[in-house]
Amino acid sequence: MTTFLLVHGSFVGGWIWQPTVRLLQRAGHTVFAPSADGCAERKGAVRAGITVSTAAQELADLLFYEDVTDVVLVGTSTGGLILEKLATLVPDRLQRLVFLDALVPMPGESIKDIVRRPDAPPYALTAFTRAPTREDMEKGLFAGLTGAVKTWTIDRATPHPLGLSDAQPGELDAFWAQSWNAAVIRCTESPNPPEPHQRRTAETLKAPYLEMQAGHYPMLTDPEETARLLQETPK
Repeated sequence: MTTFLLVHGSFVGGWIWQPTVRLLQRAGHTVFAPSADGCAERKGAVRAGITVSTAAQELADLLFYEDVTDVVLVGTSTGGLILEKLATLVPDRLQRLVFLDALVPMPGESIKDIVRRPDAPPYALTAFTRAPTREDMEKGLFAGLTGAVKTWTIDRATPHPLGLSDAQPGELDAFWAQSWNAAVIRCTESPNPPEPHQRRTAETLKAPYLEMQAGHYPMLTDPEETARLLQETPK
């Protein structure tokens, strides 16, 4: 059986993986899906100093204290940045990396260079976070969700720490200086991250490129397919 560490994206927490976690656990796998510092149930701890590197170090510490090796790291959306940094901290503990509709900036790139949201209203900013309004979440961020799942998700959404919303210059460069056993899964109904970005990630990493017909939150809308792909992604 496999150990999975699932890394969430912006405005959510480890809770977003719940349906997929249950399926992976039912199949006998060990699954960790923690919320990053300042996110979800940890929102009260938001402060200056939370960065992609501090979030990655937390996960590296988790793997150390849980004595986890041969782990499959899965990152989605902005969780792809944390995965990039985490991989460089724990290369000896990895089986493979899976970028699930993830942002994976290369040296010199920022999220603004990759994501295109021309008609979206700006996020509300505080000293430490950014977030869309509930109305904007309903019409934009979570527009692909429906019914009770959409309400459940929006009720749990929280502002995202600014330091987790993009990497600092040079912060992820070490990732691209190494070779990785990785795979890229693109959700075809999600405009962001764009298809060219995800294909480039796969090509640069010499990784398998897979597609699934889903929006940006397949762990909620298509948990069976998500769990299947995470288990069957080429090694």
